[in-house]
Amino acid sequence: MLFIVNYSIHPENRNAAMERFLKTGGTAPAGIKMLGRWHAIAQLSGVAIIEANDAELIQQWVLEWNDLLCMQIVPALVDEQAAPLMIAALSK
Repeated sequence: MLFIVNYSIHPENRNAAMERFLKTGGTAPAGIKMLGRWHAIAQLSGVAIIEANDAELIQQWVLEWNDLLCMQIVPALVDEQAAPLMIAALSK
């Protein structure tokens, strides 16, 4: 399943978050596939697209970082998955 991950770094944690990222590469636990990640460094935020089938692994990853930043993770659909839902919603 795909997920959109939005993160924002608490300003007081900027340096610690950058240091941890440079040390670890921001690697997600095994079982979470990072499809892409984009950083808005000046805004202390960014977005990633991940693929995972285990909610516990996602929570583990969040716990590895939530002392320094906030992560919002929501399920995502590709066009082929979203279109039938839109059609159904419009027909109601």
